[in-house]
Amino acid sequence: MSDSLHIHKPGDGHDHSHKLQPVHKHSHGGDSCCSSKVAAPALVRLSETPSADARHSSFRIEAMDCPTEQTLIQNKLGKLTGVQQLEFNLINRVLGVTHNLPGTAPIIEAIQSLGMQAEALEEGVEAPAPKPEKKHWWPLALSGVTALLAEVIHFTSAAPNWVVAIIALVSILSGGLGTYKKGWIALKNFNLNINALMSIAVTGAVLIGQWPEAAMVMFLFTVAELIEARSLDRARNAISGLMQMTPEQATVLQADGSWVEQEVKSVELGARVRVKPGERIALDGEVVSGSSTIDQAPITGESLPVEKTVGDKVFAGTINQAGSLEYAVTAAANNSTLARIIHAVEQAQGARAPTQRFVDQFSKIYTPAVFILALAVAVIPPLFMGAAWFDWIYRALVLLVVACPCALVISTPVTIVSGLAAAARKGILVKGGVYLEGGFKLDYLALDKTGTITHGKPVQTDYLSLDPTAEATAPAVAAALAGRSDHPVSLAIANAAVDKNLARLTVDNFEALGGRGVRGDINGQTYHLGNHRLVEELGLCSSQLEEKLFALEKQGKSVVLLLDQSGPLALFAVADTVKESSREAIGQLHELGVKTLMLTGDNVHTAQAIAAQVGIDQARGDLLPSDKLQAIEDLYAQGHSVGMVGDGINDAPALARSEIGFAMAAAGTDTAIETADVALMDDDLRKIPTFIRLSRDTSAILKQNIALALVIKAIFLGVTFAGVATMWMAVFADMGVSLLVVFNGLRLLRK
Repeated sequence: MSDSLHIHKPGDGHDHSHKLQPVHKHSHGGDSCCSSKVAAPALVRLSETPSADARHSSFRIEAMDCPTEQTLIQNKLGKLTGVQQLEFNLINRVLGVTHNLPGTAPIIEAIQSLGMQAEALEEGVEAPAPKPEKKHWWPLALSGVTALLAEVIHFTSAAPNWVVAIIALVSILSGGLGTYKKGWIALKNFNLNINALMSIAVTGAVLIGQWPEAAMVMFLFTVAELIEARSLDRARNAISGLMQMTPEQATVLQADGSWVEQEVKSVELGARVRVKPGERIALDGEVVSGSSTIDQAPITGESLPVEKTVGDKVFAGTINQAGSLEYAVTAAANNSTLARIIHAVEQAQGARAPTQRFVDQFSKIYTPAVFILALAVAVIPPLFMGAAWFDWIYRALVLLVVACPCALVISTPVTIVSGLAAAARKGILVKGGVYLEGGFKLDYLALDKTGTITHGKPVQTDYLSLDPTAEATAPAVAAALAGRSDHPVSLAIANAAVDKNLARLTVDNFEALGGRGVRGDINGQTYHLGNHRLVEELGLCSSQLEEKLFALEKQGKSVVLLLDQSGPLALFAVADTVKESSREAIGQLHELGVKTLMLTGDNVHTAQAIAAQVGIDQARGDLLPSDKLQAIEDLYAQGHSVGMVGDGINDAPALARSEIGFAMAAAGTDTAIETADVALMDDDLRKIPTFIRLSRDTSAILKQNIALALVIKAIFLGVTFAGVATMWMAVFADMGVSLLVVFNGLRLLRK
C-alpha cells in the first residue's frame, strides 16, 4: 500500500510548515490567563529564513507552561540580535531557538531577566518529561486564615484598623507574592496579563484602605488559579500519558544466545526482542518467530485484537495478549510509531484553530482597551462630574478584575488540546486545531477506491468451467501459469489455488504477454491465461462468451480465461472486495449529512459496482490524478466544503486541494503520519464520521465557551458601572467563568 502524500495547500491561510519538516529526534520546546497549561503558536519566525550559519539550541524552562510565559519570552528574545526563530513546546516546557549567536549565554540571561531559569539541553538528546511541581501548602493556608480573620475583625470592629491592615498584609504576601513577582515582570516588559491586572487591582484596594477585601481577593485568585491549573493538567496528562504506554525495559537476545533485560533506549535496530503474553511491546518491529493476538487500541484505536504472525508489524505500546513472540526491531525508541504520534500531537497544538487566532488577536486589543477604560472610570467622574474619588476608583479596580480576558483566552486551547487527545485515543491523528475545528464544515467527502473502500488486495470471486473435459484439471493449470506472474490478478488466482490445496504443476517455456496475459507449456500442452483482449487476438471468442464476460465486468470484476489451442477451458473472475466497515462508514456519513463521491482510476463499470455496494452517492472511473483534482475543484465551484480520503501518491493533488486530506492506514508509515492533515492509524473508514462528530462537538464547545465568557463579562460590567459589584464578586465572576470554560472543554476527553 502506498504512503499517503500531502503537499502544501497554497492560499489556505494556514501555516503548513510543520508538515514539511522531518520528525525531530528530540523534543523542543505564560499565565496570560491564569495557569493555562496548553500551547499557543508552536513556531515563531523572527526572520524570513534562517541564515546559513544558524544553529539550533534547546532549553528546558520549568516555569514556561502557559501562553503568558511564552509571550514574555517571545517579546524578550525577539529583541535579541541574532535570534531568528523560536519553537515553543509548552507540554514539555522546552524552548527551541534558532540563532547565530556565538553561545547560548545571552539567551539564558534574557530568560533569567524574566524570573525564569533556562537549562540548556544537549543537541540530539530527548528532553525528559517535566517533573511535577511541588508546592508547600502552608503559605496558601496561612493566606486563607488571615484573610478570613481580617474580614471578621473588620466586620465586628474587634480591633483597630492598623491590626486589620497587618493581618491582611500577611495574607497578601503569603498567598500573592508569586502573583506580584510575575505581575511586576510583566509590567516591566509592557505586558498587561492577568498577574499584572490583579497586582494593580489589589494594590489599588490597599491604597484606598480596603485591606480585608484586598486580602480576600488575592487569596481567592490564588485558589482559583490552583484549581484551574489542576484541571488543565488533565489536558496535559491526556497527551503526556501516551508516553507512559511503552515499557522502559525489553528482553533482548545477546550475542552469546542469552536473553537479557535492557533499556529500550539502548536497543539497536535489528536486535531480536522477546515479548511474553500480557506484556506491552517495547519497540516497533517485525515478527520473526511465534504468533499471537495483539491489542493495538493504543495506536490504531481498533476495538478487537489483531492476529500477528511471522512477517507482520508490531508497534511499541501495544499489548501482547496470547502467545510468546520474538520480533526484530525496525525503529529506535525515539522514532517508533507511538513516538511520532506523540510528536505530531505536540506539534498539532501549534496549528491554531481559526477561533483561537481570533481570540488571540481580540485579546491583544481588548486588554489594553479595558485598562484605559478603567483609568477613565477612576478619573473622569471625580474630575468632571463631581463624583466621589473613592467610589469610582473602587469601581475601576473591580472593572480591572472582572474584565480580564482570562476565560476567553483559555477557552480555545484547552478545548483544542482535549479534542486532539480524544482523537489520538481513537487512532485518529489530527495534525492541528485548524483541521479539528474545520472538520465540522465538511459536507462532501471524496474517496479513493483501492485500499480505502476496498481491501486493495484482489481475490478470486468466480470460477466457471467452459469445457467439461477440462473441468478437473483447469484450476490447477491456471494456478500454475498464474503463479509465474507478479500481476495482482494472477496472484489472486494463484492464492485461491493454494487455499484449495490444488496439485502443483510444472510450467515450461513460460512467456509473459504484455497487457494480455501469459503463455506456457504444461505436460507438453500449450496453454494461455489472459484477458478479453488475448481471447480476441487468438480468434477464440464467441457471442456466448462475450455475454458472460460482459455480465461479470459490469459487476466490477476482472475476468481471466484459460485457453488451449481448441478454445476457452475455464473462466476466472477476480475483484477487489469491499471492506465491511466501508458500508457502515458511508451510512454514518449520510446520517451526518455528508455526501460522498468515489474517484478511481479503475473502469467506470467497476466504479459504479463498488459504489452501489456501499451506498456512495456518485462514482467516477477512468480518472488520472489530474482528473481527481478537477473533481475536487468542481465541488468547490459548487460551494461545497470538501474532504479527500486516499492512500496513494496518485491521490496527492486531490488530497492537497481538499480542505482536509485523510490518510488511510498510517500506522507504521512515516510519510502519512508526518504529512497528512488527518491520519487514520488503521484502515477503518468509520473513523472519518467519528472525526466529523468530534469536530462538530469541538466547534460547538468553542462557541459555547466564547459566548459564556463574553455574556457573563458583559453582564458584570453593567453591574460594575451601576456600583453594585464588589471585588469579591469580580473574582468569583472572572475565575468562575474561567473554570466553567475549562471544565466544558475537558468534556471532549470523555467522548
